[in-house]
Amino acid sequence: MPSSYAEVYRSWQEDPDGFWMDQARAIDWFEAPEKAFDPDQGAYGRWFVGGVTNPCHNCLDRHVASGRGDQAALIYDSPITGTKRSLSYSEMLAEVEAFAGALADKGIGKGDRVVLYMPMVPEAIVAMLACARLGAVHSVVFGGFAASELATRIDDSKAKLVVTASCGIEPGRIVAYKPLLDAAIAHSHHKPDATIVLQRDQHRCELIEGRDFDYAELMSANRGRKVACTPVAATDPLYVLYTSGTTGQPKGVVRDNGGHMVALEWSMHAMYGLKPGEVFWAASDIGWVVGHSYIVYAPLLHGNTTIVFEGKPVGTPDAGTFWRVIAEHNVAALFTAPTAFRAIRKEDPQGSLISNYDLSGFRALFLAGERADPDTIQWAERVLGVPVIDHWWQTETGWTIAGNPMGLGLLPVKYGSPAVPMPGYDVQVIDDAGHPVPAGTLGNVVVKLPLPPGCLPTLWNADERFHNAYLAEFPGFYKTADAGYVDGDGYLFIMARTDDIINVAGHRLSTGGMEEAVSSHPDVAECAVIGIADSMKGQIPAGFIVINSGVEKSDEEIEKEVVRLVRDQIGPVAAFKTVMVVKRLPKTRSGKILRATMQKIADGQEWKMPATIDDPGILDEIAAVMTKHGIARKAD
Repeated sequence: MPSSYAEVYRSWQEDPDGFWMDQARAIDWFEAPEKAFDPDQGAYGRWFVGGVTNPCHNCLDRHVASGRGDQAALIYDSPITGTKRSLSYSEMLAEVEAFAGALADKGIGKGDRVVLYMPMVPEAIVAMLACARLGAVHSVVFGGFAASELATRIDDSKAKLVVTASCGIEPGRIVAYKPLLDAAIAHSHHKPDATIVLQRDQHRCELIEGRDFDYAELMSANRGRKVACTPVAATDPLYVLYTSGTTGQPKGVVRDNGGHMVALEWSMHAMYGLKPGEVFWAASDIGWVVGHSYIVYAPLLHGNTTIVFEGKPVGTPDAGTFWRVIAEHNVAALFTAPTAFRAIRKEDPQGSLISNYDLSGFRALFLAGERADPDTIQWAERVLGVPVIDHWWQTETGWTIAGNPMGLGLLPVKYGSPAVPMPGYDVQVIDDAGHPVPAGTLGNVVVKLPLPPGCLPTLWNADERFHNAYLAEFPGFYKTADAGYVDGDGYLFIMARTDDIINVAGHRLSTGGMEEAVSSHPDVAECAVIGIADSMKGQIPAGFIVINSGVEKSDEEIEKEVVRLVRDQIGPVAAFKTVMVVKRLPKTRSGKILRATMQKIADGQEWKMPATIDDPGILDEIAAVMTKHGIARKAD
């Protein structure tokens, strides 16, 4: 059995079907697929056609049957509410069967869509797995999303039922979900038959008779009930996850059953280096792809214990909360977004809180979701003393496109690179005309078709939009919409979204490269660089920086030092002269900086408040800083 990365990648290249059929043996099939890939199905082919299985069986039933029933499947840790709870695999199975029975009684069956509008609580994961058990298609919408956005998702999925909670809890505030759901249903053209509401003690809500049902009452009535797993085709949809669309209409990314399980199961040992029984923590949320893949499905498929965390990296109660969770629950590996570590570093620049906790069982930190700047990676390496692994993937792919695979033996680290493509991904860099570019040259990052198992086969009820969005521009390739380059050693460097490549006096420059230079300043906690319109040069870069706590220098002094840094590292061609100190950067709930919206504000273009924004008030603060620095802003 090949074990090194080079051997494994070569084995996939030489026999892709054989490679993935070997990985498929790690999954229980009710009817095994006859072959790995059928090129004649779907937009670019489909994986494991003819296979019949069930994800809930693979996540729970088979582990209970094999003797893992007493092991913790899920640990719930909520510093916001002061609640902790552990559920074994046997207990999780009982909960899921009870809720599956409740859903079945409400008419939910194979192929029906169920929208989950939930906070980070165990009941949300139970609901996801109960849908999977019945063959129903779940669509998780992050709790607290605006009513109009929720209505759009209910309409697009034609959800038969919605599962929600009475509230979500953020640091310092309670977000009532029920009024948002009621408004969404009132505005949606498609009306769900029923809703199921988890009443939380922090804020209970009124239920509408005949439409709304109490979660706890339904569970009580169904406890002890046995509900068999519904056989589903490998190519049937497991879930729809909505991601932002450029037209304002969200794109429903479809995930299938068979390929999804095969890819995630393989990734847990190959990419993350986890053994069954160990504790894995993805500090994300369901409603984002990281939560779906690595809070719920991958750890449970692999027989790990997963952490469901209802809190923030800082403020619940301090910048040491991640270290407490790791120590208390013996976490082997943590997966989070770089923005979480920038927030921790801002509050505790020396990492002094780490010494309060025993992290001897902690082996690795994985970062993804946005560019991981070298300075953040090096800081984390220094204070934690474990490998810090950047890896790159997308909502659409569901798992790693490029990374440094811990389970296959770590490769040398190149800061700024997520390392090398995983088996299944033939990653190439091409120019706008579709021609390959030389090593080290910035271009469009694409993946040669077919995409591997686990990636989206299409968009929900939007095959033509899928083709136009991902396949049409570069025939034979999947367009990632990221820009980057591959070096002479085959390492991939993702520099920016293609929209973030700016043209300064005819020079194509990466804002990501400038951000690397800016973030190397010791007093900068995090930063963003955007291109703004300029009558002379076409575009010029502008930087926004958040300064570490406890810094004594003036803002003006730091701004001048940052400009000098970029000039030294990128060169005068960057025309980098504008830096603005801000208290915080506008971000989505998943931690992505809203650069495109900032650019529209700077250029005086019409802009819409992003549905995924974490705190809408930040954009007004940013606009005020821009105005102070003489950057034009169109009135709202």
